[in-house]
Amino acid sequence: MYEIFKATFFLDEVPPETRTTLKVSFEEARLDELFTHFGGKSFNKSLYRVVSPKDVSFWNNIVTVAFPNFADRITCFAVDWLGRIFALDSSRLVGNSPGVIMLEPGTAEALEIPCNIESFHETELIQYQEEALAVSFFHQWLSSGGSSPNLKQCIGYKTPLFMGGSDTVDNLEVVDLDVYWTISAKLIEKIRGLPKGTSLNHITIS
Repeated sequence: MYEIFKATFFLDEVPPETRTTLKVSFEEARLDELFTHFGGKSFNKSLYRVVSPKDVSFWNNIVTVAFPNFADRITCFAVDWLGRIFALDSSRLVGNSPGVIMLEPGTAEALEIPCNIESFHETELIQYQEEALAVSFFHQWLSSGGSSPNLKQCIGYKTPLFMGGSDTVDNLEVVDLDVYWTISAKLIEKIRGLPKGTSLNHITIS
């Protein structure tokens, strides 16, 4: 399983301290296999990484602060260079398996992807890399002098798009992934329910 993914996504060097032999067990067998082989590893200069199985609960909790409708429904399994989290949504089936959803801290959007864990890695990430991972934007960031994030970082928006930030390279910066999601989740929580067009200039994080 995941043979096409392995032939297209090349493993980045993993620092010794991040390597894990943790035995994992998830109800979804194909997710269990993903974590067993790829958990805690990044690919193609950190374009895409699979989270460590020990961090799944941590990410589930942070994500549901921003997107409470997904509480007790999702299992986070990966993150891309922009800090967007990919998760399985148990409430939506694709081919008799939980469907994939992308949760975006920069746009405050949750986007359904018409795939399950296997077809996401064997088809979506292969045939639709631009749509799934914003590959051209990543190359633009690198060409401008930006660096690839390490396993604890992402390339985040200085000003989130949902607060009027521009979707351009000059609005990007290397940031700690945990911090980026924690702050973004609190901002998304604060704007939830506000009328469209409400000024966000005076929002503060306590």
